[in-house]
Amino acid sequence: VDDHTGGWGHINVDAIYQSHTRRQLTEKTRSFDVQKRYLNFPVKNGNPKRYIQWIYDGQPLRDCEIELATDEPDFWVFQDISEWKGQTISLNIDRYDPTCTTGFDAVYQDDTFPGQERLYRETRRPQFHFSSRRGWLNDTNGLVFCKGEYHLFYQHNPFGWSWGNMSWGHAVSEDLIHWTELPVALHPDALGTIFSGSAVVDEFNTAGFQTGDEKTLVAIYTSAGGTNRLSEGRPFTQSIAYSSDRGRTWTKYDGNPVIGPIAPGTRDPKVFWYEPTRSWVMVLWIDGDILSIFTSPDLKTWQRQSDIKGFFECPEMFALPVDDDPSRTQWVVYGANGDYVIGRFDGTDFAPETDIIKYHYGNCFYASQTFNHIPASDGRRIQMAWARIAMPEMPFNQMILFPAALSLRTTDEGLRMFVNPVEEIATLHQQHWQWTDMPLRAGENPLAEIRGQLFHLTMELAPQDAGRIDVMIRGVPISYDVSSERLSCQGQTAPLALQNGTLGLEILVDRMSIEIYANGGRLYMPIGVDLTDKPDTLGLFTRHGETRVHTLNVYSLKSIWF
Repeated sequence: VDDHTGGWGHINVDAIYQSHTRRQLTEKTRSFDVQKRYLNFPVKNGNPKRYIQWIYDGQPLRDCEIELATDEPDFWVFQDISEWKGQTISLNIDRYDPTCTTGFDAVYQDDTFPGQERLYRETRRPQFHFSSRRGWLNDTNGLVFCKGEYHLFYQHNPFGWSWGNMSWGHAVSEDLIHWTELPVALHPDALGTIFSGSAVVDEFNTAGFQTGDEKTLVAIYTSAGGTNRLSEGRPFTQSIAYSSDRGRTWTKYDGNPVIGPIAPGTRDPKVFWYEPTRSWVMVLWIDGDILSIFTSPDLKTWQRQSDIKGFFECPEMFALPVDDDPSRTQWVVYGANGDYVIGRFDGTDFAPETDIIKYHYGNCFYASQTFNHIPASDGRRIQMAWARIAMPEMPFNQMILFPAALSLRTTDEGLRMFVNPVEEIATLHQQHWQWTDMPLRAGENPLAEIRGQLFHLTMELAPQDAGRIDVMIRGVPISYDVSSERLSCQGQTAPLALQNGTLGLEILVDRMSIEIYANGGRLYMPIGVDLTDKPDTLGLFTRHGETRVHTLNVYSLKSIWF
């Protein structure tokens, strides 16, 4: 039992057994002369966790807990060890069972990992959403654009299916669609596991890390003290690391932490450059519903300036033009659930001008972030979020929602943030079916002949005397009740008024999700649902009357992996 007060606590029981004899478990060390790329570990979900310390040159590098297999593994996980090629690393396990040959003794190095031939072909593998090759994934971290690449970092357990061993996973893309997973960027250390944070390009070398022509990337993250054995007794603090090779390798700042302990669990620094004061700004979750704004000239020394109330963990803060007018800018602040306020920011203080506004109506959205340093020639504010969707019986777990472009628009309720899938989705289009200006009567289904798993649909529908409209996505209904003006899917429901008598829907369909954008992005409803055992059909139906179909487009989509 722990004494954490930062939003969670733990009571951990590995396993309970009955026996007439005491099981003899001892420490054991194995050394590896590194000649291959990967070190492979067998995993059995639900097995007792074993503690392993990584040792190089006699010093502990990192540590992890892993559910090592004691019989046939459920899957194998791997660590890229190529940085130590030609050198020796050692693994020390705390509770070694000499009678088991399928666990610690089965760890081996190779240039491939077991299951690599099936990678991205697994039953529940999302086909146009990012998911990690192996292990657990949660919060998006360090979203940054640098030299033609979008960098996606994420909370990651590379050693198992469940949360733990928090590290920064890393992937890059040139188009926000096709992702290449790189080795883990940041591993746990003596200050703690690596909790959420952000990344920036230090254009003006304010931190002094740049030594050549290459601009440095700087990651700002929470060192979660006390969450691994190497950091027992340490508090949560904030640290930085830097890269001089486009994020391929990282060096932790030897002056870490850059912000000391404030409150138990203080975490999740989001940092951005504020040009009017030529300084760095950080928004940091402190405790309860308090965010704090810090400023720094160099990413190393930080001063607390002010507080914002009403938000829990994973904060985000950015400016958006109102109605695409760059001369009218407002600031948005939100926390992990995405609900936001709009206001003014002067470099040190945020002044809210709205109440908290609901952002989405889905069942899986959490802990989103937007990209730093998107070029001005692009100008979009692009968001990616963790989709809390379990992937049972898979060697990976959870995924990232499809990238979304955010905008601030005037509505009859005041300013609201609109959400739309990035336009790059069109690069995945394959077959196209199209209908325009046609009546839809009860019992008719214009989509009856379409078959597939992955789709992008757009439609503008005008209910005439219809009472309800149903869009059937592989057996899952998206329903619009005309009289109550409510949109529903998988138990989620949201108010949605017609616009000039018309319902606009845009829908993305993957194996494990349905993402709904309504009325030009006014409503966002991301739904986690396992479609792998559902029919491969689509449907569009009007109930109790006629609906006019102004436009209807259906695109089948290709996988981003093949």
